[in-house]
Amino acid sequence: MLTKKGTLSLASKPWRETVQCFLKQHLSTNSCSGGVNNTNVNEKVMKTLFLRGRFCLNENFPTVSVCRNRCITIRSTSTATKPVINCEPIAQVESSRFKNEEVRPFSDFLTDSFQRQHTYLRISLTERCNLRCQYCMPENGVDLSPKTDLLSTKEILNLSKLFVKEGITKIRLTGGEPLVRKDLVEIIEGLNELKPMGLEAIGITTNGVTLSRKLPQLKQAGLDQINISLDTLVPQKFEFVTRRKGYDKVLRSIHSSIEHGFQPVKINCVVMRGLNEDEICDFVQFTQDNNVDIRFIEYMPFGGNKWNSQKMVTYQQMLDIIQSKWPDFSKLKDKDNDTSKAYKVPGFKGQVGFITSMSEHFCGSCNRLRITADGNLKVCLHGNAEVSLRDAMRNDLPQEEMLEIIGAAVKRKKKQHAGMLNLSKMPNRPMILIGG
Repeated sequence: MLTKKGTLSLASKPWRETVQCFLKQHLSTNSCSGGVNNTNVNEKVMKTLFLRGRFCLNENFPTVSVCRNRCITIRSTSTATKPVINCEPIAQVESSRFKNEEVRPFSDFLTDSFQRQHTYLRISLTERCNLRCQYCMPENGVDLSPKTDLLSTKEILNLSKLFVKEGITKIRLTGGEPLVRKDLVEIIEGLNELKPMGLEAIGITTNGVTLSRKLPQLKQAGLDQINISLDTLVPQKFEFVTRRKGYDKVLRSIHSSIEHGFQPVKINCVVMRGLNEDEICDFVQFTQDNNVDIRFIEYMPFGGNKWNSQKMVTYQQMLDIIQSKWPDFSKLKDKDNDTSKAYKVPGFKGQVGFITSMSEHFCGSCNRLRITADGNLKVCLHGNAEVSLRDAMRNDLPQEEMLEIIGAAVKRKKKQHAGMLNLSKMPNRPMILIGG
């Protein structure tokens, strides 16, 4: 929060120094413990600048939001070397799709009873997939929802706008396989237009089978981050795990994503005893020459995936396997709200992470919400409580009532999940119907 008002005009200093100087003079360090990231401010344009996730300067909209209750306005004069910086109330922004939408401070509706602020929304676009991974889809398949029950393009963008206005800064598109949806580029373009309102990143989780040929379009539309699922580096085993062919296409998509500048490309690998734990070191070796983030995921129970504790390889067991080959395999500093514990072999281009949902849960720092393809809000991946936002929208509920529904669901979020043995006995959707 700003401690005082003021105007600063420095003709002789470049943008970076001007902004840094002003922030030091006019921001309370106690109220914004996250500090200021001004690495993107330069002499020619006003790039994005964040303060606890709610402060940004944007090159297209010179009056943009900041933090909780106030904003900093950076207003360019006749040349970019003479900025004028003011503290003013929350400003308004425009885009070609969303006109005159007020940028609001972070909302209480997305804050649960344990004071966790939810800034990350995962939206499943479809229940369909071109693979049949054993841990994700039951062997006999799933009953798909009628197309009319799924969220439309307009409904996805309207919900996204509502959540971004309340404080969501990252949206990830999932499935099923999101690339089977024909309007994917249109959805990403629509999400990209929410960036002036506070959205910082658009990501996608994909199996990568059809990704490589669509990458240029997706990047141009505004895609920022890519996660690719790959559970084995053995082509024959890939076909066994996924019940389909496609290993070469997935590998091509990984290298193509790197070439298109997505760094690091994250590779999600679900580790299962008796299936691929013998490949853990092979995946780590893959990071030697490739700037990827291999994320080993503990096997989790979902509807129909025949989970049992004997199949699960824990984080500590995986760590022991890797350190037996690379004793200097060392811990990196994790970011706030990271689900992955980051590690690296010194000298390797890429890194490794462990998602320890079962053995060492991270519920205390969870900032994620999920919307299923049929429009249900899930506040916890492992919880079975859901509320239909689709029905609320289709019944023309006012925005205020929509927010009350969302807020009530978030407030009901539990402190932590029930634990792996209890989760295995609890009813939940198959992973493909939740969104990976």
